[in-house]
Amino acid sequence: MKLLIQREFVVDVPLERAWEHLAQVEAWPSWAKHIKRVTVEPPGELSPSTVGVLHLTNGIKARFAMTEFVPNSHWKWISNFLWLTVHYDHRFEPINHDRTKMTFIIEAKDLGFGKFVLGKLYAAIYSKLLDKAISNLVAEINAGQLAGQ
Repeated sequence: MKLLIQREFVVDVPLERAWEHLAQVEAWPSWAKHIKRVTVEPPGELSPSTVGVLHLTNGIKARFAMTEFVPNSHWKWISNFLWLTVHYDHRFEPINHDRTKMTFIIEAKDLGFGKFVLGKLYAAIYSKLLDKAISNLVAEINAGQLAGQ
């Protein structure tokens, strides 16, 4: 696998709260402004069988399917960007009882020359969107802005 993007950041909440917040995938448009809406099946909490669609603001629909799911540790899903198969890993690590390190790892598989170029383009575009989204996410988690927090 070829690493395209990796971001690590810290939130000022316990691991379980960080997990619960990010696992509300249908609420992602509140912090990821490049996402118009998200649909997941089955609805509700993430599970090993979760599949869904990210409806992006530019009109593109990105379908994803869970490939690995370890509660309060990490989840991975797979999606496509044009001809590129992209793997997204969402990791959680406790720093102490009230701080959590979160890591997003985005990788692509089997990159020939054309896909390598496409992967570089994807990473260049998505890095900027992701950096803005992470800033919003950290602020939202630290403020406890989703319902029930």
